Amino acid sequence: MSLTIAATPAGDAPVYPPQGLTPTREQIVRHLRHSCAVAERATLMGHHPFGAILVGPDQETVLMEQGNVDTVNHAESVLARVAALNFTPQYLWGCTLYTSVEPCCMCAGTAYWANIGRVVFGMTEMQLLQATGDHAENPTMSVSSRYVFDHCQKPVELIGPVAEVEEEIMRVQRAFWASRTG
Repeated sequence: MSLTIAATPAGDAPVYPPQGLTPTREQIVRHLRHSCAVAERATLMGHHPFGAILVGPDQETVLMEQGNVDTVNHAESVLARVAALNFTPQYLWGCTLYTSVEPCCMCAGTAYWANIGRVVFGMTEMQLLQATGDHAENPTMSVSSRYVFDHCQKPVELIGPVAEVEEEIMRVQRAFWASRTG
């Protein structure tokens, strides 16, 4: 598969190919639960509860998974950077990044520059703020990933939040942040 950008009349936006197979609701829920499990594992290593996985264009094959590392090495950003080193931009355009919580603007930008064509999240950044409050370890930003992707040239597809997993993800977040002194 080649990422061919169609020529357009002057002033029109370029036309990008479709992102590949659209995930089913069952696939979305399954992969978000997987990213939530990765987030839980991150906490066992002393990291914040965020997890991401990269799924191939077939919407079944899990290519990579990544938990949060620290405040500048978020799960989604690390995963996107490593994916960009290991897969072609053409291939990544057909892949989907699943993440337990909506990517921050840094992570959305990294997924964009890595050429990942679709991002799916379980719970919004504003819902995360409800769980963390004004916790010093997680100063939430009020810039949604939807805002970031709406201001990009490439049409990255964004799906989320997903009601079927919101409460599961919120439980993980609440449990972790309640255990921290802030």
